[in-house]
Amino acid sequence: MIRPIRLAPLASLVACLGAGCGGDSQVFELVGTVERTTLELAAPISEVVVEIPADLGTRVAAGDVVVRLDTEVAEAELVAAQAALAAAEANVIEAMEGFRRAERLAKSRVGSTQDMDRARSKRDEVLAVVAERKARIAQARRHLDDLTMRPLAGGVVDQLPFEVGERVPAGGVVAVIQTNEKPWVRVWLPSRAVGLLGGEVEARIEIEGFDTELSGRLLDVAREPEFTPHYALTERESAHLVFQARIVLDDAPAELRPGLPARIRLTLVRPQAASG
Repeated sequence: MIRPIRLAPLASLVACLGAGCGGDSQVFELVGTVERTTLELAAPISEVVVEIPADLGTRVAAGDVVVRLDTEVAEAELVAAQAALAAAEANVIEAMEGFRRAERLAKSRVGSTQDMDRARSKRDEVLAVVAERKARIAQARRHLDDLTMRPLAGGVVDQLPFEVGERVPAGGVVAVIQTNEKPWVRVWLPSRAVGLLGGEVEARIEIEGFDTELSGRLLDVAREPEFTPHYALTERESAHLVFQARIVLDDAPAELRPGLPARIRLTLVRPQAASG
């Protein structure tokens, strides 16, 4: 069983352990928190929630319907755009016939080139209106589709802030999805550890509430250093520079939730110098 984790200041936990200070490897004890990638589904406009097919904690696939907003207004806008297109297309027939007639008359020297130019301009104007009406239809259909909220990636429904019948403000988050991507632990590497990152990296993670030690791998390290977060260090130690990093949990259990405290034993092997 893993002993309960007692969080301490990061400076006291970030340490080169005695056995690791010599030789080609160093071991660092770090603390961090578990995090997961989340997707927020936001309402494109202010509208009323009419259906929530997904429940909290259920697993959904990419494209599954999670929340439906009222589509009455959007459907009316689409119908109006389609009617406007039909009227514009009727004008196209008349404008095309007028241009062909003016073109024939100009070629037979009965009509003037000015009449043909005016007919051509009328034709082009009507065709432009048709193109604009088609664009409005596409936009109206997009607005209608956007009122049915679907995630772009699969995961677990973590939050449903609104109930059926409530009006959501424009931009309001109607659902939060924890994606199926592997969770990670956010940690802060001391500056002296950065020079060892070119070699092998081994991470062992203990999560509070779980009795199994997990393995992990270093996903990325920030390019710029920063001051250690104030909640992790005392005032005397606040000037230390660290690099924010993420350690992916390769064998994390499905029920692992974000926010849990974690203790990481990070072994860094110094890269061998190139020969020759």
